[in-house]
Amino acid sequence: MTIKECKKEEKADREFQKKFKFEGSINVLTQMMVDPAATEKRGGGKNLPLRRGEILDVIQFTNEEQILCRNSRRK
Repeated sequence: MTIKECKKEEKADREFQKKFKFEGSINVLTQMMVDPAATEKRGGGKNLPLRRGEILDVIQFTNEEQILCRNSRRK
């Protein structure tokens, strides 16, 4: 990874922590794949856009219906 990429990832992590009021380091608990048969959904506000077959990093299980995730673009 280049220094430029490293700084870009650090900036994305800081934005993530600010937006979701997430304290501490970001640790990926597991990864999951969006169901390939699911309908694609647009994101908005704090919702992540979902694309079929996309791999997501699970950061935190917030409740039974919601999970804090990020995509490959660190969004």
